Amino acid sequence: MRWWDLERVMELEEELFPEDAWSRGMFWSELAHARGRDATRHYVVAEEGTRLAGYAGLAVVDRTGDVQTIAAARDHWGTGLGARLLTDLLTAATAFECREVLLEVRVDNARAQRLYERFGFEPIGIRKGYYQPGNVDALVMRLADPATASAATANTGAIANGEPGASATTTASATTTASATTTASTAHTADPANPANPATSVQGTETHG
Repeated sequence: MRWWDLERVMELEEELFPEDAWSRGMFWSELAHARGRDATRHYVVAEEGTRLAGYAGLAVVDRTGDVQTIAAARDHWGTGLGARLLTDLLTAATAFECREVLLEVRVDNARAQRLYERFGFEPIGIRKGYYQPGNVDALVMRLADPATASAATANTGAIANGEPGASATTTASATTTASATTTASTAHTADPANPANPATSVQGTETHG
């Protein structure tokens, strides 16, 4: 993800998360830490032609990765795009030498939880009333070995729903690119100023915090 992607990112952000969408300034703040030798963020977009199909982001603090956001356009839910985006984040976490990756997901979002479990995430706690204004609890999940998980999902094509979907190209915040055909996801985390406190929810696969 680069600054010129933000117009399309904001359109999808406001469509998918009308109650608690990130501001343009929040994305700018994240991208400011996504490049250079001291980068602590990794942001990627998935494109279908000239259209933005999805995006995702990871923050890293003290070798702990936090899923900041995963979002996919509604017509890409169920296609495998969400799983491909998550795979890209885990690959980045491995490059950052993360020892673990954390995320949060709504307790009532069973579909998202199943996706994360397939990647090896395990529940480690509950945050009461984390999702507002609905006052929904968040399930905190942890992946202990992102390197193993990213390798395993790469070997299986990262098909979380058991079926490949429409082709999309995933473009990282730096220079890496990868083919994206995986399980559709909407994921988002709430507080980019505090990446150690991620919020991930999945709708189709949705994450927001």
